[in-house]
Amino acid sequence: MEKTVIHLAHITKIYKLYNKPQDRFKETFSLTHKKYSRDFYALRDISFEIQKGESVGFVGKNGSGKSTLLKILTGVLSQTEGEKSIDGRISALLELGAGFNMEFTGIENIYLNGTIMGIAREEMEKRVDSIVQFADIGDFIYQPVKTYSSGMFVRLAFAVAIHVDPEILIVDEALAVGDTRFQLKCMDKFMEFMQAGKTILFVSHDVNMIKRFCSRVIWINEGELVMDGGTDLVTDQYTDFLKSGLPLLEYQALIDTETKPEEVKKEEPEIVAERVIAEIEKVSLLDNTGKEVSEIQQGCDITFKVAYCVYEEQVDEPVLGVAIRSIDHTYICGLNTLLDGRHIPWKKGQNVVSLTYNGFNLTGGNYYFDTALFDKTATVNFDYKSQIKKFFVKMDYIAEGVVVLNHHWDI
Repeated sequence: MEKTVIHLAHITKIYKLYNKPQDRFKETFSLTHKKYSRDFYALRDISFEIQKGESVGFVGKNGSGKSTLLKILTGVLSQTEGEKSIDGRISALLELGAGFNMEFTGIENIYLNGTIMGIAREEMEKRVDSIVQFADIGDFIYQPVKTYSSGMFVRLAFAVAIHVDPEILIVDEALAVGDTRFQLKCMDKFMEFMQAGKTILFVSHDVNMIKRFCSRVIWINEGELVMDGGTDLVTDQYTDFLKSGLPLLEYQALIDTETKPEEVKKEEPEIVAERVIAEIEKVSLLDNTGKEVSEIQQGCDITFKVAYCVYEEQVDEPVLGVAIRSIDHTYICGLNTLLDGRHIPWKKGQNVVSLTYNGFNLTGGNYYFDTALFDKTATVNFDYKSQIKKFFVKMDYIAEGVVVLNHHWDI
């Protein structure tokens, strides 16, 4: 049975903001309890559980509330509302060296941090040699910390934080400290923690690092929990959100739009015929079983089916074009029947053409199709439908970038 080591229920953190310093005094001593502040919600109704041994990533833009949440977990901050339960010793690589006394020597700070973590001096004595060896700052370990360079300071702070034998390790952008050799030592220690079944909470703006190390991701935006789920799904949605440049609600509205076949409202045929040569009536996206889908598994065959109505048959070698764009409107791939040397049917009434992509190799994320009917030069469009079909590509973490190119290694 899985053991829950972190339980958060409806955690809310509110800060009072004052326009003027004296407003704080006025509010404190107001006989009528008049309010001079406004509430700022750093976190709003956050709830989740983390099981022992899980590696959970946290993503969100700067100011989203990630650091506030982690400080509540470590006890540095208290929540305004809600309940939390932590089962196990936490070591946090948040603000390295935050508990150091600048007047103390490195050795003295090692013992000081042990005391802060609730570890007896006798137990810390057993760990001092390992900490000193890992930090590798030489005789400076016996000098006051205020004499350290910034690099020496973080090396010692990192060494202390990972040698207190925590059950839960919180890492906030702290693995890239020191020189290359020290970073290798940090990464080895981090992997050692994972292999030992420690619970890891990992915060980073490097989405690819989160994909490498985490099996689950929690996305926080403006103090609210947006998604909590599988790493690839959540990080791909979060990356698309950043690409879109939209506020969250607008982004969600964009991707939540139903991806049913686009239907064109029909007018009376004789009226249409007078002013339109042809128009796209319906598109659909089909998997290799012929089932209509809005999600594509990366690497599978997929078919884009276009139904169009021709009102004027006297057109010389018309062209059908299909383009794919990403959520930020980057042009990914454009195909048309002119470039491929194919002729499309052009009889009066409805016609259908299917385009099959073998081994659809775009990386995970949200995309959409544009579709158009052109003249023989693919320049003059008879009908152009933008964003006619939206879809999401599901992909395991097997590559980075935009497309997974067919490849092999010779070693």
